[in-house]
Amino acid sequence: MDNPSPVSVSGAQASDSDVKLIAGYPGPALLLDQAGKPLIANAKGSGLEKALAGGAVAEIDTLIGKAMQSASIASATLTVTTSRGELVLEVTALPVLDSNGAVEKTLVLARDLTMERNLRSTLVESRQRYKDLVEISSDFSWEVDASGKLIFVSPQGALGFKPDELVGRDVRELVIDAEDYTPFPFTTTRKLDHVEMWMTNKDGTTACVVVSALPLVKNDDENETWIGCRGNCRDVTEERESEAALARARHREQLLNYIVSQIRDEIEPHDMLMAAATATARALGAAGSRIYREDSDRGGFAVAAEYGNVDDVAKLKEKIVGLKAGEVIDVSLGNWSALLATTQYRSVVNGALAMWKPKKDDVWDNDHRLMLTDVANQLGIANEQIANHERIVKLSRTDGMTGLLNRRAFYEEELPRRIARLERSGQTASMFYVDMDNLKRVNDVHGHQAGDDAILFLRDLLINFSRPGDLVARLGGDEFALWLDGIDEATSIKRAGQLIATSKQMVSMSGDDDFPLGISIGVAFFDPNTGEKLDDLLARADSAMYSVKKRSKGGFELAPPPGTPLEMPE
Repeated sequence: MDNPSPVSVSGAQASDSDVKLIAGYPGPALLLDQAGKPLIANAKGSGLEKALAGGAVAEIDTLIGKAMQSASIASATLTVTTSRGELVLEVTALPVLDSNGAVEKTLVLARDLTMERNLRSTLVESRQRYKDLVEISSDFSWEVDASGKLIFVSPQGALGFKPDELVGRDVRELVIDAEDYTPFPFTTTRKLDHVEMWMTNKDGTTACVVVSALPLVKNDDENETWIGCRGNCRDVTEERESEAALARARHREQLLNYIVSQIRDEIEPHDMLMAAATATARALGAAGSRIYREDSDRGGFAVAAEYGNVDDVAKLKEKIVGLKAGEVIDVSLGNWSALLATTQYRSVVNGALAMWKPKKDDVWDNDHRLMLTDVANQLGIANEQIANHERIVKLSRTDGMTGLLNRRAFYEEELPRRIARLERSGQTASMFYVDMDNLKRVNDVHGHQAGDDAILFLRDLLINFSRPGDLVARLGGDEFALWLDGIDEATSIKRAGQLIATSKQMVSMSGDDDFPLGISIGVAFFDPNTGEKLDDLLARADSAMYSVKKRSKGGFELAPPPGTPLEMPE
């Protein structure tokens, strides 16, 4: 579009040469006469003319005066305040000389620099902002050339390196398993965002970084040539480690919940520990496992449950002694690599949990140790509960004075199991019903403590007389029972005679020589093939013992076969 025609501002007629002089100028233009009065202005220059006429811009008047006085060009950048804000103008005053070299007219040209200044200021501010953000950021920017070598790295450096330690290096040297990435982010030919990869720090540790990259191309005769790549890396190592730690913690929690649920589903104590050993070994990928409990009867620790391959792990028990509560140790056993953790209750060690696997497999890591500790803590409570249960059961099954089985445990628990087993095997057994003779005389003459000593003496005599696997019980008062498995009738008679002979030692504890302390025994031989019931067997033994008492005391009698009428006490 053509510029509007210049207009006269003084009423004087402008010459064609004057019009031509300012017509093509794109900014404000103003022509002044010899006295410095405006002659003509272009459309944009009208505002400048008004400002001069009103004396609003003294700096321009000064500039014009300087040019007219020196008959040379004068130029300056000025700030003009207007109703629309500040304007930045580059003003130039050009004197037009006549043939004698005198100033005939003065051409004033102005160029609006406001937008340019604002843009420059914004750009400088933006660059400074970017520089500040880059310098304080944990991220780092980079650029590689066409050979894949770094030619730029952020001023703060990267991966523990200073920029000059990285520039010139092939970036693949810093990436772990660089060949696994397709495309490789640092030499990509297409834009990539948020590619996660692992790199090597200067100190040899690893760093997880998220890479965003943009390829660089050069256009030449409508062809694009790849010349490098630039991008940004964000170090997310701490985030990933935190996420991994949280994931491992959740995994351990899930496994622990699984193991605990397996334990709680069992009722019998041994089954609980077996479930724990099995579930823990499977959860940790172990070849075998073993749970130990404190052995209060023999001292030390005993195997309570085990799972898997238990060959060549006998020495594990030796390692428990001396361990502190909560301690976990590594143990080498031949081809096995084992972990051993103590179980405890109220900071007192009450057992241990051991896991093992072949040494050729992956080593035990911290997660395994933490998991084993968590399970061991649960087992510490379970071991204590089992011990309490066993104490309660023992109290309910034993006689408080002698520690032998009581009547209920003997009649209702042990004998039914024994008889059921004999019915399957076809073996025979004998029931000895033992009653002390003249104990009342001991109590009356020597006192009840002497009577108790006599009872304990008989207890020891019966225990020493019995074999492993035999049952000894105190039925109440001065009545005892002895059950002998796998014995025939002839041997039963022989053994009864031996017991009577041994009991003669009790005479010295008698309360009256005429009424010597001793025992009477009723022997009932049991053959499972007869189909005899337990109650009938007990009745035969009791009747035989009564018969001895009635006859003379201090002897034994073999009960008649099942089905024979019995003589019962009056």
